[in-house]
Amino acid sequence: MKKNIAVIRGDCSSPEIVAQAIRVLDKIAEKHGHTFAYTEVDMGGAAIDKYGDPLPGHELEKCLASDSVLLGAIGGPKWEGLPGDKRPEKGLLRLRSGMGLYANNRPAKIWPQLADASPLKPEIVAKGIDFIVVRELIGGVYFGEHKTMELENGEKQAVDTMPYAEHEIERIGRIGFETAMKRRKKLCCVDKANVLDTSRLWRAVMHRLQAEYPEVEYSEMFVDNCAMQICKNPSQFDVIVTENMFGDILSDEASEITGSIGMVPSSSLGAGTCGLYEPIHGSAPDIAGQDMVNPIACILSAAMMLRYSFDMAKEADEIEAAVNAVLDKGLRTADMMSEGCTRVGCAAMGSAIIAEL
Repeated sequence: MKKNIAVIRGDCSSPEIVAQAIRVLDKIAEKHGHTFAYTEVDMGGAAIDKYGDPLPGHELEKCLASDSVLLGAIGGPKWEGLPGDKRPEKGLLRLRSGMGLYANNRPAKIWPQLADASPLKPEIVAKGIDFIVVRELIGGVYFGEHKTMELENGEKQAVDTMPYAEHEIERIGRIGFETAMKRRKKLCCVDKANVLDTSRLWRAVMHRLQAEYPEVEYSEMFVDNCAMQICKNPSQFDVIVTENMFGDILSDEASEITGSIGMVPSSSLGAGTCGLYEPIHGSAPDIAGQDMVNPIACILSAAMMLRYSFDMAKEADEIEAAVNAVLDKGLRTADMMSEGCTRVGCAAMGSAIIAEL
């Protein structure tokens, strides 16, 4: 099978992890007779330096013409002082919107070898952590109107709007229910319906969808309570579906309880099979060029791409099994190092995973 993958190497430490993910993909291609062609795409800080724009139209077109997109991470101190519409993160928002990626799926799963690294109490971790946050990605406050005005008294006032239409809620809600059907058939809708009209509309739409999925155990929870419950009793969750900003915050929190943010992949999908796959961590500018960054989240993101966009479940299973075998052998990058383990760098971790394949 031949696939064209758009590759966004990103900023700071990001090119190091993307390089290892591509090595793993090349090994899978060699083993199974596939051909993966790579199209280089500039986005974020790299695109700002080259074009003065975090995502020029011609770079977005490369992504739209691909079978899927693999992204490392963008941003860094170099570009922090730029205006909002010129910051690296703006390129990511444009990419998601341009590709029509309305569903971000981020698993929160504890690898047993890293259980001691979780900040939660051992008795909480022992109950298990294995849930997924399904986050609406191209609506809500991040894509609403943003303006700052001056009041009559000379004081400035800023306003951000959080718009949601029924069809936007229904399509992400349906993905939540479908995801639950493939897992343990539990779905929790997280909102702030005691305050927000958008949340009350979310509940109305979710109630309509609930009737189509009678096998799914459906519940609702306010976002502040959910943030507490993720730390107090994460084993209660299977699938969480929520709007953009709440999902951004909760999925970051969920990643931290799994032991290392360097282990968490993510996928962003729309109506088709062309998706965006990226680790959830940032570009780690403080260790750029030092061969210290953990490549596993990026490698697991590549595995998700094989599974969800290319229908290569066997190949994805092999990558995940290779990661598990390497962890069993006690190999660790600096972010997840513990007593009795062997510390390795980014490239060496990539090589160890390839050796297992």
